[in-house]
Amino acid sequence: MQPGQPSRTARAAAAHRAAHQILEQGRVFTDPLALRILGEDSAALVQEAEQNPYRRAMRMFIAARTRFAEDALAQAVAQGLSQLVVLGAGLDTYAYRSALGQRLRIFEVDHPATQAWKRQRLADAAIALPPNLTFAPVDFERQTLPQGLAAAGFDPARRTFFTWLGVVPYLTERAVFDTLAYIASLPAGAQVVFDYANPPASLEPQARAILERRAAQVAELGEAWLSYFEPEPFHAQLSALGFPTIEDLGPVQIAARYFPERPGSGREKGGHILRAASY
Repeated sequence: MQPGQPSRTARAAAAHRAAHQILEQGRVFTDPLALRILGEDSAALVQEAEQNPYRRAMRMFIAARTRFAEDALAQAVAQGLSQLVVLGAGLDTYAYRSALGQRLRIFEVDHPATQAWKRQRLADAAIALPPNLTFAPVDFERQTLPQGLAAAGFDPARRTFFTWLGVVPYLTERAVFDTLAYIASLPAGAQVVFDYANPPASLEPQARAILERRAAQVAELGEAWLSYFEPEPFHAQLSALGFPTIEDLGPVQIAARYFPERPGSGREKGGHILRAASY
């Protein structure tokens, strides 16, 4: 991420979410605000996708991880959870469209430059700010996540759900585990949903080539991928931090759940979507 500039990968993820609404009619994940908040022409998004067909896999993965996170959140809210933190919110639209929003106190955490860009996009698109939403700008070079949340009025005594999508690969392992340790330490209990990838060296040649191409693309944007994990040792580390409940969907499970029309298309290794709960 360039100093003083919004995250370019946040724009890319938003473009994938918007393109999914057009090209697949939001079949996996429906977001009526995805195109509106992006502020770009639908024909241009379609053209971009058609010119880069290899991006379809990433588009569908982003749709699946968002659907997984919001389904898990809905279940948690049904069980009484009342606080949501969206880490690395980018142009996420959950707070502005969810029917569950009034039952939640929502905090959006992001770098100040990216958050300022989002607020301008919301204003330009005439998307109203819900009263239960609080922006928590955090510059991680100057403050910690607990400090940023405390300044925004976050209540650590309330059971909380964290979404952390499209962020973990860009962080160092220390930053990943520091964040997870904080979430696990919250006294009322918490859940977190995030995505991660297996190390490139563990993948089959074709999958490795795809991953390395994507890694090179984001590195060119100044936002390189830094962390990869293998499921078994990663789960052991999560358990040691204080997460007794772990649900991890790898490529095979993602394909079976969200793309049943493509049996056997999922690889054993690649991108994962994980939910961890401390209670």
